[in-house]
Amino acid sequence: MSLSRSVPVLLAVSALAMGLSAGTAAAAGGDVVVFETEVQQLTTYTSPEGCHKLPMAAHVLVNNTDKPVQIYGDPFCLTPSLTVAPGYGSHVAPGSGSFSA
Repeated sequence: MSLSRSVPVLLAVSALAMGLSAGTAAAAGGDVVVFETEVQQLTTYTSPEGCHKLPMAAHVLVNNTDKPVQIYGDPFCLTPSLTVAPGYGSHVAPGSGSFSA
């Protein structure tokens, strides 16, 4: 392959690689706050990233991040989920749920 042909190929491969790496998810900025009971402190997840198992007595999740949060009915973020937009909250199933950001 001549140099004049290899330069466009290298540019195309570089652009593709940069495009793929730009799609990686970053941690959500802000906090996800979970209310359990009136006698327990709030559980706060700062700049959450990935899957997090909810506390056993979790009752309400509030999304104070800049990205949507997914709520799951299982502890491994595998089942169908509910999306909670930034600035909103949702009741969660106590005992076995999880969320991802």
